[in-house]
Amino acid sequence: MHTLNDTIIALTTPQGISALAVIRLSGVDAIKITDKVFTGKKLAAQPSHTVHFGTIGTSTKIIDEVLVTVFKEPNSFTKENSVEISCHGSPVIVREIIKLFLLHGVRLAEPGEFTRRAFLNGRFDLAQAEAVADLIHAETDNARQAALNQMRGGFSKEIKHLREELIHFASLIELELDFGEEDVEFAQRDDLKNLVTKIQSYLTRLISSFEQGNVIKNGIPTVIAGKPNAGKSTLLNALLNEEKAIVSDIPGTTRDVIEDEIILDGIAFRFMDTAGLRDTTDTIEAIGVSRTRESMKKAALILYLFDLASTTQTEIESEEAEVIALGIPYIKVGNKVDAASPALLNKIENQNFVFISAASKKNLDVLKEAIINQIKINSGKQGDVL
Repeated sequence: MHTLNDTIIALTTPQGISALAVIRLSGVDAIKITDKVFTGKKLAAQPSHTVHFGTIGTSTKIIDEVLVTVFKEPNSFTKENSVEISCHGSPVIVREIIKLFLLHGVRLAEPGEFTRRAFLNGRFDLAQAEAVADLIHAETDNARQAALNQMRGGFSKEIKHLREELIHFASLIELELDFGEEDVEFAQRDDLKNLVTKIQSYLTRLISSFEQGNVIKNGIPTVIAGKPNAGKSTLLNALLNEEKAIVSDIPGTTRDVIEDEIILDGIAFRFMDTAGLRDTTDTIEAIGVSRTRESMKKAALILYLFDLASTTQTEIESEEAEVIALGIPYIKVGNKVDAASPALLNKIENQNFVFISAASKKNLDVLKEAIINQIKINSGKQGDVL
């Protein structure tokens, strides 16, 4: 049975061939065991946070020349004695070094065990532990900053403050209940109401922060919607610069939500190509249309496409009214602008359209800029991620 007293080992850099690899050990005997296989300075006698050159191997076989970094408890990631071995990144070298330590009583770490030990040893709380994983997987600077803030205790401090406010409120209520019959008033009713309002406001801010952080981490959900054959799949492919979605002249080709992530100006967007909006007797297509409407309700931004080659101003006004009713930020995208009639373009040129041709990628950069600006406007109305 595995215990916290075990000394554990794992490769902390990605698998595969590379210039360097880093192997981490943690546990009571991490430094002592490393001394048995390391030729160089006696590590146990060295100060914490120092780096030492030498070789790893046995008395008859050198595996590699390495740099060993020593971390002495409690001043390490896990708050245990820890060693990090920087070696050449050959899988053979990594495998041989780990095998050597296993022969000396070290065991392989379980997935996430270093972070689990850090949590159990009080290095950080659960929210901060989750932030470590978020920081590792961050794909944008916004995601990195949000994870780093949480890892440094931003969210934990807010929760601690909220807990103190709730305890204060509960204590006042208990006093009023216990001594309600006596001629002593521990708290004015208005003060209690104000405290409840303050706590509610705090909770609302925390929920908003969580939702915003989730968007930053997973990408801003951006739905591409419109009537069948408006060019939604073509636009998704153009944005991705690959043939992700099937493009066809047959209306109703897209029957399910197809999504992929794109990073624009350091912001992750999760674009979703959806089934065309129309009344249909086709059962499968109707399910797709229903999913489109659900996706639109949950989106942070809607790119609503109008087929300028076949639509009319009346149809544009009718479709836009449906989008406005959702209360979701949206961008009016006039697609197939190169096939639009001059008369229609004259009527709608001042109606806040972004005119593009998804097929030829005309004005695609203009659309990307509009998307970025719209998100920046919306994010400016929200608070920071805690």
